[in-house]
Amino acid sequence: MTMLKVKPKILVVDDEPHMTRMLTRLFRQIPAAEVEAALSGEEALAKFEKFAPLVVVSDIKMAGMDGMELLRRVREIDPTVSVVLITGYGTIEMAVEALKLGAYDFIQKPFDSDRILHIVERALERTALLQENERLKKKVVTCAWERLGIIGESKALQKVLDMVERVACSDVTVLIRGESGTGKELIARAIHMLSDRKDKELVTINCPAVPEHILESELFGYVKGAFTGATTDKEGLFQVADGSTIFLDEIGDIPPNIQTKLLRVLQEKEIRPLGSTKTIPVDVRVIASTNQDLEAKIKEGLFREDLYYRLNVVTIYLPPLRERKEDILPLAMHFLQKYAEKYGREGLSFSSEALEYLLKNPWKGNVRELQNVVRRAVLLAKGDVITPEDLIEKEETHSWPNPFDDYLERPYAEAKKELLNFFSRRYVENLLFKTGGNVTQAARLAGLERQAFQRLMRQVGVRSEDFRA
Repeated sequence: MTMLKVKPKILVVDDEPHMTRMLTRLFRQIPAAEVEAALSGEEALAKFEKFAPLVVVSDIKMAGMDGMELLRRVREIDPTVSVVLITGYGTIEMAVEALKLGAYDFIQKPFDSDRILHIVERALERTALLQENERLKKKVVTCAWERLGIIGESKALQKVLDMVERVACSDVTVLIRGESGTGKELIARAIHMLSDRKDKELVTINCPAVPEHILESELFGYVKGAFTGATTDKEGLFQVADGSTIFLDEIGDIPPNIQTKLLRVLQEKEIRPLGSTKTIPVDVRVIASTNQDLEAKIKEGLFREDLYYRLNVVTIYLPPLRERKEDILPLAMHFLQKYAEKYGREGLSFSSEALEYLLKNPWKGNVRELQNVVRRAVLLAKGDVITPEDLIEKEETHSWPNPFDDYLERPYAEAKKELLNFFSRRYVENLLFKTGGNVTQAARLAGLERQAFQRLMRQVGVRSEDFRA
């Protein structure tokens, strides 16, 4: 028998005690074998989950649950387990039925001890191989998700990933909902990469990051002469995404006139560039995301109800990190490894107190906040072990550098310009960090119109996508 990587466990089931004793002694000849006995099908099922056998050897004719029913139940629980059935009243029809139900082998009494020993050894090898294959498949699936940047072990996340796998191969429109920082763009990318459109690049647009007067031409393109400065035709992102997928991030922020045009694309599968009288057919899959209450926006008249139903064909809800605490430590370890390699700090680890802090923190900013906290800790940790102090953002005044001393000797106009730029950049970065890159929310916090805030972003060279998960 081939050396097994797992412990060979055998469950013997027969309502005749002398038979279970004889088979138990026989199977213990197998190196390292553990053998348990049960005197009924019901007792066997009760022992099955805790003992976790690789092989079940059972008599068919027993009072209560017979061997055939036990075979069915075992196959339901774990189809990799090999079941060998024994009977003294066998017929060809019974053997055929047992094999159809998934029995590994069917043995008639009286049987040769060497023969049944050989059959059970082969059955052990078969189950061990099947279970190793299942383990490797799960590992490959886990690695595949990790390559897409999706880390986690929680049931809540697995439910999301199951949905991703189910919808990926179709062209159905998908709406991804969830709080800022939960990783909605990663889910969109996963859907695209698992689809038949994966050979073409995913086209992404962060709707609130683009000024309203530019968003229409960005999405649908324009023709020469459509407006002042339109000296040539320009393809819109829907044309760029032809044959691929377009991801409309934060769809809840798009203005009403563009909502109408987007509805036409979803209904008619065609676009009309700005300034054109002709429509252009496009083959584009649409994935959208939002962290807003679209139903409330519909009641307020800010979002079209018909567009909502067109987008909401399949909804994937991405839970906040506080609802999937099992994912916190795997994510933290992933970010630790990522940034330790990036910043040349290999060998860093979390203290037990730091791990406890990570688990207890509410993570209102979700995965993005966790990522930023770990990145900062990797940069600032003094030793080889990250402590809770390294994870907690300090608010001392010296955490913001005081730049004034460097400029006191410079000409007033030059110093004022540079200091104003420094302040503006830090101010914009702080608001975008708080809002997870949501320009509309950041502008609201700043008391500015969105377009004015976007101009400020361009002036200081800050991009909203750098603050999104």
